[in-house]
Amino acid sequence: MMVPLALMMLGVLAAAMAPRLMARSDWPDREPVLALWVWQCVVAGVLLCCLLAMSLSAAAAWEGVRSPVFGFAPRVVVEAYALQAHGPWAGALALLLAGGAAWTAVALTREVRAVRSRRRQRRAELLRRSPLLPGEEPSGERLVVLEGDRPEAWWLSHASPQLVITTSALRRLKGHQLDALIAHEQGHARARHDLLLYCASALAAGFPQVPVFAAFRDQVHRLVELAADDVASRRFGRRTIALALVELNEDRGVFGPCPAQLAQVPQRVDRLLAPAPRFTPGRRLRMTAVAALVPAVPLLVTFMPGLSALT
Repeated sequence: MMVPLALMMLGVLAAAMAPRLMARSDWPDREPVLALWVWQCVVAGVLLCCLLAMSLSAAAAWEGVRSPVFGFAPRVVVEAYALQAHGPWAGALALLLAGGAAWTAVALTREVRAVRSRRRQRRAELLRRSPLLPGEEPSGERLVVLEGDRPEAWWLSHASPQLVITTSALRRLKGHQLDALIAHEQGHARARHDLLLYCASALAAGFPQVPVFAAFRDQVHRLVELAADDVASRRFGRRTIALALVELNEDRGVFGPCPAQLAQVPQRVDRLLAPAPRFTPGRRLRMTAVAALVPAVPLLVTFMPGLSALT
């Protein structure tokens, strides 16, 4: 039975081709939310290929795994998968994929712990820079203003999320620019971009040689900022959020020759000031549906022998 091998080939093909196809496309900047959905479907499809191949290989190699995998499936369905015809490679493939799954769990756990450690450090730094006065109780305010000569603003996620902004940023932001900045950060919080960033970073750190995971991490970091920019621009206008970005970053040297990792800010400003036309609702719906088919293909490949046996 060639289903596990077919699943592995499908996963490798998706992992190799998706980053190239997305890199050649210019539409993700026009539709960042749709691009995030496509990336999640591709990564989910690759992981699903590995999971299903591991399950079938383990069922073929060990009788103790076969019963839980196939459950109450009719005998004719089990026979359609020809599990007895597997060679010794089935157990080796199952163990290899199980090791990858375990390593993925370790990488995700490590990333979550690192994020929590950074959060604790930032909360400690925030308390140090804005200590409570004698007799003052923690109020859980959503906005915290810090004295600072550098214009900065960030969203501190924890049980009571807070937007932290420096006095320098308040002096620079004029009119609705502060409102646009707050809307940008709220866009991150409402869409739970932090969870997406954790998963992308964990996969890229755990499997640095897999191009789809590295590309997923890099693109997620860029696309979540574009998506949050769009949230703010729909409420306060593209020019307002573009000017807010300029005011916050013009002293950091990002609007001249700078490293590639710092070039995102001018690119975001250019995108806001010269927006490309968005897709029509019908085209967005069609692309959403097509992307959802990516993780459905491994399921179809897996169940095809059983479905054929029943018909």
